[in-house]
Amino acid sequence: MNLNDKTAVITGAASGIGQATAVSLARRGCHVALVDINADKLDETERMIASNRVRVSQHRLDVADRDAVAAFPAEVLKAHPGVDVLMNNAGVALGGSFEQTREEDFDWLFEINFSGVVRMTRAFMPELRKSNEARIVNVSSIYGIIAPPGQTAYSAAKFAVRGFSNALREELAGSTIGVSVVHPGGIATQIAEQARMSDLISAEEAAVRKERARKMLKMPPAEAGEIIAKGIERNAERILVGTDAKVLSLIERLMPVRNWKLINRLLSR
Repeated sequence: MNLNDKTAVITGAASGIGQATAVSLARRGCHVALVDINADKLDETERMIASNRVRVSQHRLDVADRDAVAAFPAEVLKAHPGVDVLMNNAGVALGGSFEQTREEDFDWLFEINFSGVVRMTRAFMPELRKSNEARIVNVSSIYGIIAPPGQTAYSAAKFAVRGFSNALREELAGSTIGVSVVHPGGIATQIAEQARMSDLISAEEAAVRKERARKMLKMPPAEAGEIIAKGIERNAERILVGTDAKVLSLIERLMPVRNWKLINRLLSR
């Protein structure tokens, strides 16, 4: 896919992977609609893009808001003539085992990490169909390939994103719309630090969990953004981001169940 003069809508664009991918796409001449619930932080992303002389718009959106998402394409089309790439990246994290996680917290995560992806895809499908070459890019996780303890909600949602993306790709086969699913490994974003912790977890345990997660986040977001942009350019259906993602994906294929002890030893090095 030649990204020059295409238009991409990117959720979660105020920081981390979304911000980095927006910069990488703009570097390739792609116009961008920057979307985040924290719209006041989108100025930084736009500043990082400014030298590329592409069209940039900023939008505040809560992807968990059904009505707002349904109306959102019309807002984007006020700033752009069409949409060629939809990157569903907005996401949150939740700390705690299944028994430590309240149902409302589980549902909160699913509304953003999975239902948000589905809603955005449904809302933008008519516009994507108008493009001669379009792509839906759904960000799952390495935890959409392996399922570690303490990540029941997050893994369930990311596996759902993976399954949705794979099925949708087959439904769209032969059309002008392709589907990529992204599986980032440990990217140095703020997702672990900003994770919601169950009120059933002590402050001490929450701190330990966050520190353990932080140590696994090593790849700079800018590097991840480049990998994703290159994946979009080559119409990759699956984009593994990082050596850790590639290794863990291989382990899962060779050892699809009861693999966590081995994986945990590797991650602890």
